[in-house]
Amino acid sequence: MDHRFDTLAIHAGQPNEERTGAVTFPIFQTSTFGQIEPGVTKGFSYGRTDNPTRRALEECLAALEGGGFGIAFASGLAAAGACLQILRAGDHVIAGRDLYGGVYRLFTKVYRKFGLEFTFADLTDLAELERSFRPTTKLVWLETPSNPLLRVTDIAAASALAKARGAVVVADNTFATPYLQRPLLLGADIVLHSTTKYLNGHSDVVGGALVARDPDLATELRFYQNAAGAVPGPQDCFLVLRGIKTLGVRMDRHCRNAARVAEFLAGHPKVERVHYPGLPGHPDHAVAARQQSLFGAMVSIELGASLAEAKRFTTLTRLFTLAESLGSVKSLLCHPPTMTHASVEPEVRRRNGIPDGLIRLSVGIEDAEDLIEDLAQALARVAPSGP
Repeated sequence: MDHRFDTLAIHAGQPNEERTGAVTFPIFQTSTFGQIEPGVTKGFSYGRTDNPTRRALEECLAALEGGGFGIAFASGLAAAGACLQILRAGDHVIAGRDLYGGVYRLFTKVYRKFGLEFTFADLTDLAELERSFRPTTKLVWLETPSNPLLRVTDIAAASALAKARGAVVVADNTFATPYLQRPLLLGADIVLHSTTKYLNGHSDVVGGALVARDPDLATELRFYQNAAGAVPGPQDCFLVLRGIKTLGVRMDRHCRNAARVAEFLAGHPKVERVHYPGLPGHPDHAVAARQQSLFGAMVSIELGASLAEAKRFTTLTRLFTLAESLGSVKSLLCHPPTMTHASVEPEVRRRNGIPDGLIRLSVGIEDAEDLIEDLAQALARVAPSGP
């Protein structure tokens, strides 16, 4: 379908329902489908293998990412696992040091014991990426912007290095969404999403997805989707499709609010550091400006306070809810060392630049002034660190 983003978000994969003319694509809540004769179907046979609502979501996601083939999963980690299932024992994976804790756990606690090898590098440094390659490197895992330090990797440059060595590139596009960047068009082979986050946008579903450019790679990933069975139900697919329809308008507000929140925090005396690619002082500001249309809505901060006070700050806000996850219309905040990245060893977290006092904000679409006032009142109650 050759249309612009917001039109695709509403129409791609979602024609009006033929029999009734319903303008919202239906939820096909069924586990199995009647067959014409053994092995002859009307396009669907069993709910784990395929479902019309799931297919609508997959086609929509593929269109939004600029083409390719969508494959939906029950969670973002299920989608991540499918990427690793294309590998063999002895294969080597390069991933960023600043990485979602659940993916780090999946790599080191699950797949490492099956013989996969992992190197964690600073992928914003292309020279370090180049030094990390081995003859056995089969996969390069990009998370950009990263979680929780909001580092931005040059997708085109990193992909070129990987392609020259025959490695597949996976780009986790959860923080940016296809509204802000399209990794497939920059050279990545697979795009990963936790559809739980901005794509759904309403904190009422858990899901994941992959979009692959190459049909053979997509066929292999779809095989693991069916064989391993970590598929989303039709209701979950419907909820993500519903959220996607407003993705563009939501992301515009999310990003505008985040920019104002980041500017406020950067000027606050109790905030030692703000991690936000939209700030000119961010180390990856130029890369983000080049490959993203906007700078995103995630902001991480380090307070000039003790660990205890930094943690207490997360309980003092009234509009920002202390909770796991991100990307909701409602503003959330979390303490990564004890929440999203608790599975990462403390020494590894600190070595990777994630201090114990780091706080991650997911800026919602409430009124920006209300959000700033909420943060201001919470900061006013935080005791500064001693001399």
